[in-house]
Formats: sequence, C-alpha cells, structure tokens
Amino acid sequence: MNFKTNPLVSVITPTFNRADFIEHAVNSVLKQTYSNFELFIVDDGSTDDTRKRLDNALEDPRVHYLYQPNQGQSVARNRGITESKGDFICFLDSDNAWFPNKLERSLLEFESFPEAHVVYGDNILIDEHSAEIGRDNMKRYSGRITHHLLKDNFVSMNTTMTRRHCFDEMGGFNESDRVAEDYEMWLRFSTKFEFRYMPELLGFYREMENQISSDKRQRFEGNERLLLKFLERYPDAVTGKQHRRGLSHFYTRKARYEVSVKAFSAGLSDIATAIKYDPWWQGPWRALGKMVLRK
Repeated sequence: MNFKTNPLVSVITPTFNRADFIEHAVNSVLKQTYSNFELFIVDDGSTDDTRKRLDNALEDPRVHYLYQPNQGQSVARNRGITESKGDFICFLDSDNAWFPNKLERSLLEFESFPEAHVVYGDNILIDEHSAEIGRDNMKRYSGRITHHLLKDNFVSMNTTMTRRHCFDEMGGFNESDRVAEDYEMWLRFSTKFEFRYMPELLGFYREMENQISSDKRQRFEGNERLLLKFLERYPDAVTGKQHRRGLSHFYTRKARYEVSVKAFSAGLSDIATAIKYDPWWQGPWRALGKMVLRK
C-alpha cells in the first residue's frame, strides 16, 4: 500500500518480566504489511531473560531496546514517546499482538477521515496459551466521545493509533497512576480531539488469571478517583446532564460488580450513589431490583 506521505509510525512496547510473550508481540510488529515504523521496547526493569529473547529482533534496525529500573508502565510508555520520532504513535503491550494489517488499516482510516486524531478498533481475547476465549465486543464510539467515556473506558489502547501532536499538546500518561493510566489520558484527549472507531478486529488481547480476578475492585476504585478528578479539572467538557448520567452509569456498573462478589452492602451504597446522580434514569433502579431478587 502506497500512502501519500509514507509517514513514520512509532510503536511503543513497555515490558516487565514477559519473556514468555515478548517474542510473539514483537514478531507481530515486524510482520506488518506497512513497513515504515520504528519499534521502541522499553524494558521496565525485567529480571527474567527478556533481553535474550530479543536478540533476533534487535538485528532489525527499526527495533530499539531501552532498559530502565522498574518505574511502572506509564513511565515506560512516556519514555518511548520521548525517544520516538514518528508522525503517529501506537502502543502494544508485550503480552498482546497485532494482526498483520493493523498499521496499514489504521493509516487508511486516517486518510479517509483526516479530521480524526485517534483511531482504534476491536480485539480477539486470548488466554495465556494463545487460545481464543472471546471477542471484545464492547460498544464503542466515534467523534467527541467524552460523555461516553464517563460510563466506561471502551478505547482499546493496543488497537489505537494517535497523531503525535496530541501528546505534544496535552502530554502523555499520568506517571502517578498505575491502575488506569490509559483511561485518564483518553478522557483528557477527548476534551480536544476526535476519535474514530473502526468496527473490525485489529489484534489479540491476552487475559490471564491474575489479570481477571485480582485487581478489579482496585480498578473500579482507581477509575472512580480519576473520573471525579477529571470532572473537577474539566468542568466544561460535558453538560450537566451528561455529567450526572455518566456517573450514574459508572456507579451502577460498580454496584453490579460488588453484587457479583457478594459485597451486597457496597453494592447498595453504589446503587444509592447512582440514583442520587440521575434519579430519573431507569438503569440503577433496574439494577436495584435485580440485586434484591438475587440477595
């Protein structure tokens, strides 16, 4: 595929002790149908044999390996952004992978929709053995998406491609946040930039047992903090109605999770908060009815 300007695409892969998966991720970049890219692998203090697993990949001059003491994914991603020179920036975590046409397809979307600043798509969910366990079919949106993002983070980071100037103008990841750093950044970007959703599969997202179960409550708590802080910082990003409906959606989702783990008191508290924000929306009332029946 010949693009008008043959732009350079920067791919940033943070990693920490993912030696078992890093080759799969990197090879999925090297096999892209679009070849004008640079790949920065930012090793965030791995103690396994990650570096050795990359010997073959590092023979490709487009691949760069950076090592740093463990500081978290946000710091690693920001370092990759700083070191890179591409017109567009993509992120691929070291336990995930892309379809071969991911970069090409994203650039074509930018050519078709030049007003877009971030394009993104869907994933196939896989387990630690790379077996398919489902399709990532969240409802996603295009355009100015701030009010939708208040309800949930539906921007699949490993499928995104973002114009570099977005980072130049609004900064990168919040390095103090180790739970929902991409969510905070997409919310911030959504106040100024257009998103474009491509309803097609672009990659593989790996779910493992320690990801699925151990941190869900922590993620909800982290998301709650960042949502409230975001709305305080950007009070004009949404209307009052969108503000209330978005938070009502969030607390209803949080309540459903609490009930699913038998934390009924916490679930009732979240439902009460959801109703307080938007008493005329049926969502929390329906969730309350199901909660009473389940209990």
